[in-house]
Amino acid sequence: MSTKLISKNVSTIQYDDQKLGTSGIRKRVTVFQQPHYTENFIQSALAAVGDNLAGSSLLVGGDGRFYMPEAIALIVGIAAANGVSRLVIAQNGIMSTPAASCVIRKRGLVGGFVLTASHNPGGRNADFGIKFNCANGGPAPESFTSEVYRRTKEIREYRIVDGLTVDTSRIHKETFSVDGKQFVVEVIDAVEEYLELLQKIFDFGVLRRFFSSNSVVLDAMHGVMGPYVERIVVGALGAAPSSAVNCVPSPDFGGRHPDPNLTYARDLVVTMETGTHSVGVAFDGDGDRNMIIGRSGVFVNPCDSVAVIADNAIDCVPYFAAGGVKGVARSMPTSCAVDRVAKGRGWGLYEVPTGWKYFGNLMDAGKLSICGEESFGTGSDHIREKDGLWAFLAWASILATKKLEVADILSRHWSVYGRNFFTRYDYEEVATEGANKMVENLRKAMADNSLVNKEFSSGGVTYKVAKVDDFSYTDTVDGSVVSKQGIRVIMDDGSRIIYRLSGTGSAGATIRMYVESYEAKAERQVMEASKVLGPLVDIALRISDLEKLTGRQKPTVIT
Repeated sequence: MSTKLISKNVSTIQYDDQKLGTSGIRKRVTVFQQPHYTENFIQSALAAVGDNLAGSSLLVGGDGRFYMPEAIALIVGIAAANGVSRLVIAQNGIMSTPAASCVIRKRGLVGGFVLTASHNPGGRNADFGIKFNCANGGPAPESFTSEVYRRTKEIREYRIVDGLTVDTSRIHKETFSVDGKQFVVEVIDAVEEYLELLQKIFDFGVLRRFFSSNSVVLDAMHGVMGPYVERIVVGALGAAPSSAVNCVPSPDFGGRHPDPNLTYARDLVVTMETGTHSVGVAFDGDGDRNMIIGRSGVFVNPCDSVAVIADNAIDCVPYFAAGGVKGVARSMPTSCAVDRVAKGRGWGLYEVPTGWKYFGNLMDAGKLSICGEESFGTGSDHIREKDGLWAFLAWASILATKKLEVADILSRHWSVYGRNFFTRYDYEEVATEGANKMVENLRKAMADNSLVNKEFSSGGVTYKVAKVDDFSYTDTVDGSVVSKQGIRVIMDDGSRIIYRLSGTGSAGATIRMYVESYEAKAERQVMEASKVLGPLVDIALRISDLEKLTGRQKPTVIT
């Protein structure tokens, strides 16, 4: 046991901007670097754990972005001072969010700090984030995040141990004496336990044969997924080493925006358009999101992705062949494609607000097996986070079993269920005043019923508004209620327009506008989504007056 260490109290100042979004807090690095800012949040999160904190074991890991080493050092010192008995830390701090969920669950930890701003940019002048995952391995529920925020507004001091340094570069265990009690830090291999879990879900023999005869591309976007791609897909599954691109984690993600969409993962799309590779995938910074691209650049909309995986799960993935599918779920803005699968197969269906924590309760209650969000998040009840590599291996399993191309899988799916055309327009870092005014006007129109039964025409197509509401959700497990989760304008043919302010940005406001329309006719299912949805997008912009109120003539990203 090393030198005896003594904790101390440090007086602090309060910050009023530490309200948690859908997953912790995300701010500019310079915000976290303010005196006591990070310490306040860590102390408040630990205090919110309550009676379970003393003698507990917690996980620490993150996506490797700028400021992560400093944050880990603070967590070590503050956790030790607050009675935590063991920290399990990923080697070099690098651990994907799905792997973090896996390790928390497997080891029976009380929870853990996940240091990530997910798909947001990284670097000295970009974003950092901290979230706390609970004992089920998933993002903390509303009750916990509210308690953390309450404590950040009341904090007067935090406890910390100075001089407690840990070498995270090597796998080992260190023991310290803090205030006369034992404090253990275990640095672990961040890939191994997650690999073991995947081996229980998929048929690695089937996947090895697929990767041995098919060229694939996996773009880690210089995020956390590099080691997982190299160890699991290349090492354990035998994909060609050249399959792994941008696999060296970087604090600034190589100067790229680690968001797997058609804009920021354009390099993957261009590569796939050559027709050389069977399937490609891009992962975000912390590895929980994915974008699937088929041969010749065929884009798999995330809404279709979860529907296709669900429909083929029992036939193609041993985990579901053995245990079945209990139910499926989607976030409210996600298209209704998976709804049609659920109806066709007689499964339970759940529509929840945006935020993976809402899926967790349903999983813990045994009601949910497969779920997804339109924001490139797909997952199942094997963990309590969305899981980018799991989604890719599910697709690879489907391709291997069905012996079809991605385009063929999609067309066959649409021939059975029809196609839900879907697009999302993101307006990032919009002036908050304009964004709030837009939402205020929409809620006023909802309240006075001025939009219902009104007809809108564009491009020779006319839509009639049937319903306008602001989505609210009552959890079927614990009865908790959340409101104002997105304004929905629903047409009489079932088409939907949704407006929502995102909670994942770090500056200004992010407006997300979602547009969806269903098509049953086979000859129209092959049309470009932009052509089918163009008239409805125009109507959505007119209804919201978005361009005038924000000054934005075009979105930052179109999905």
